[in-house]
Amino acid sequence: MLQAMDGRGARWLDDHEQRVWRTYLLATRLLDEQLERDLQHHAGMPFHYYDVLVRLSEAPGHSLRMSELADRSRSSRSRLSHAIARLQRAGWVERRSCPTDGRGALAVLTEHGMAALHAAAPRHVESVRSLLFDAFSDHEIAELGRLSLRLVEHLSSLGLLCPELAVAYGVDLLPGDEPAGRAGHARSGSPPAGGLRRDGPARGAGRPAPSATS
Repeated sequence: MLQAMDGRGARWLDDHEQRVWRTYLLATRLLDEQLERDLQHHAGMPFHYYDVLVRLSEAPGHSLRMSELADRSRSSRSRLSHAIARLQRAGWVERRSCPTDGRGALAVLTEHGMAALHAAAPRHVESVRSLLFDAFSDHEIAELGRLSLRLVEHLSSLGLLCPELAVAYGVDLLPGDEPAGRAGHARSGSPPAGGLRRDGPARGAGRPAPSATS
């Protein structure tokens, strides 16, 4: 048992907290793994590539600086460079020089990339709904959103959330909890990060941005 180790001053979890923590870990890992398998099977791409396409589809001009895209997709620079290289070979993304900074680079979503995103999104949405939302009542979904937002606010208060990531996920934080340089508030009825939207851009599981189809 971990409690038996010499951990003077450690705030050990009690039995109930241990069960909650391990259940949370198991649930999120099972969910992540199955979403990954579903995307690979039905769309032929890993979730990371899908997420990159979503971020670009929601950006003005369907393009982002590589550094900003890395922040929004929670990627290391090397991991993102590898992903963009693969997406370039598929014809889904182009890499261009930044017109305002000769040292910078832009990732730009192509028409083929938008088509691939539109083809993948419906089945991915169904996976999210069947694996997550079908397990809960409307009341429980609202509670899940509330608790998820509280956790994000707590992590933000510890300095673990950058403004770009909050914007990318459509999460508005309570005053005092927002990342430095960005004020916000909790929107009534707002979906949790990564949630499903019927009338807006894909936050990881919704439709591709309507502006991307015009």
